[in-house]
Amino acid sequence: MDSRGSMDWLIDSRLRRQQLRPPRAGGIEDALKNLLAVQSQEFAYARWSLAQRCGNGAADGVGGLAARVEEAVADGTVLRTHVLRPTWHFVHRDDLDWLMELSAPRLHQGNKGMYRQTGVDAEAAARSADILAAAVAGGAHKTREELATVLGNAGFPDKGLGFIYLLMHAEINRVLVSGAPVRSAGGALKQTYASFPERAQQDPSVGNGASGAAGRREASLGQLALRYFRSRGPATVNDCAAWSGLTRGEVREGLRLAAEVSPGALASFNRDGMDFHLAAEELDAAASAAFAGRSPTSGPDAPKIDLIQCYDEYVMGYSQTRNHLGGTAPYFGSAGSPVHVVLLDGRLAGWWRHDVSGGECRLDVRMDRPLDADRNAALEAEAARYGAFLGMPVKLI
Repeated sequence: MDSRGSMDWLIDSRLRRQQLRPPRAGGIEDALKNLLAVQSQEFAYARWSLAQRCGNGAADGVGGLAARVEEAVADGTVLRTHVLRPTWHFVHRDDLDWLMELSAPRLHQGNKGMYRQTGVDAEAAARSADILAAAVAGGAHKTREELATVLGNAGFPDKGLGFIYLLMHAEINRVLVSGAPVRSAGGALKQTYASFPERAQQDPSVGNGASGAAGRREASLGQLALRYFRSRGPATVNDCAAWSGLTRGEVREGLRLAAEVSPGALASFNRDGMDFHLAAEELDAAASAAFAGRSPTSGPDAPKIDLIQCYDEYVMGYSQTRNHLGGTAPYFGSAGSPVHVVLLDGRLAGWWRHDVSGGECRLDVRMDRPLDADRNAALEAEAARYGAFLGMPVKLI
């Protein structure tokens, strides 16, 4: 099988390890801890990325699991900040401190040009960080507009790229993190900022028995590699490097450290000139399917449709081997067209978006092929699950 062509043999393992198939997560926290970080620049859709991995079918009392995700963000169990590549991610409060510490050097290096362009030098960053820390201390969560006023009153930029990069610098340096969202006049949730030390917790397992920053770095590299490949494997070093923002050498070091910390938790095999790493318990099924050149999803089971956000970890968790999707994602078509991904048995089969108004959700789903009765029933079942997640009626259009 050509490594540049179909990679259907990856599908079952990836769907299962990402908990888009059983065994599902026990709840929002479990889903997030399994994936470690979940891309979340579109907050409304990112909520679904967590909820659809939960074992209760995404229904959880009044308001659905959408409300449970919002509550977890409000109370700080789930934090939302710029980390990894960087872009917005959900990270559990137990994991963000070490993950941000590991990411920070490369994030600052990647931002160096914009720091120069916007005047965010060491002195400006330090002074503004002190001002921002004081502004949010003691649980005083503030919106971006409120922080703009605070910085503007102190003589710093209060809009534009200068303001944006002062905030990001403070996030990367673990001064600011997400606070409890507030509702705008129109009802949409707005991000607030809070004190990082007040909201994030250090994982007590990181750095135990090690000395100083080098020991923490080794522990963090090993943990990242272990959790990435156990939740997203089969995957390659290149996949993990693109997802994490680390170098390939750092990912390889992480794999070595993971084997020391958790012997036997990961396994590897080579296919089409690429080394794949995965949870050890998935090795036999994935390797057998790979070498047989077949798709494990081609069995007699009923078809399954998943509505996932275009930044879902099933898409963004990979780079070198994303071609298993059978199409291009994320994809941004003409203005007004849906961009979120419809999966049919784990492969790209269309696009979707939602429109929530008047207590009803309208789902605009555009398939790239006609649906027979079984596949149409699968789409209706997934639409109903999305309605349960929102806690409101849903209508396919």
